[in-house]
Amino acid sequence: MSEAPADPVSGDPRWKVEHLPVLTAVSMALLLFAVSAGFFAAGPDAAVGAAAGVLIVTFSYTLSTLVIAWADTVRPALLMPLGMLTYVVKYTLLGVVLAFGVTSDWQGKKALGWSIVAAVVVWTGVQAWWIHLRVTRK
Repeated sequence: MSEAPADPVSGDPRWKVEHLPVLTAVSMALLLFAVSAGFFAAGPDAAVGAAAGVLIVTFSYTLSTLVIAWADTVRPALLMPLGMLTYVVKYTLLGVVLAFGVTSDWQGKKALGWSIVAAVVVWTGVQAWWIHLRVTRK
């Protein structure tokens, strides 16, 4: 008799980060779109703001994924404290960036805000789609 194969989720820690290449590619496509749209809509400042917004979200979400995956692999008891610390630090920094953007006269602040919103929606949607595919593959 042959044994049933081990559950790939519990046996292979790579599943925790296997979605990152797809999400990075989608984020880079969004970056190109946001920069182009910002430039054509309001000029170079808006293009820079749009790029900054997409890059902030991409870096932030990637960092969270890597920290959580690392903590779960090394010592699962660290998962909650490190995950919460990561979220507190990154959302504090995001709040500082947004507070600076709101109070400045910089012409790219609207593009920065809209690209952050777009990047969050796109990243979350693609990650939900990825998880749906992963669950339905079993």
